[in-house]
Amino acid sequence: MAKPRQTIVSLEDTPYYHCCSRVVRKAFLCGIDNSTGENFEHRREWVDSRILELATIFAIDICAYAFFVMKRK
Repeated sequence: MAKPRQTIVSLEDTPYYHCCSRVVRKAFLCGIDNSTGENFEHRREWVDSRILELATIFAIDICAYAFFVMKRK
């Protein structure tokens, strides 16, 4: 059974938490999509600035983040 986050997260014990998000398989985020040939590299800068903007809105600190581009065969 699911538990509310307030019972799981303890900022006194651990102030850092790892959050992970995945993109839907066919929704290409960055780089060149091999199936269509379209280049979506322009999105990388937008995502970067959006992450930092949302951190100020939600009053959280971002310690690190990474973009992973998976190549499809």
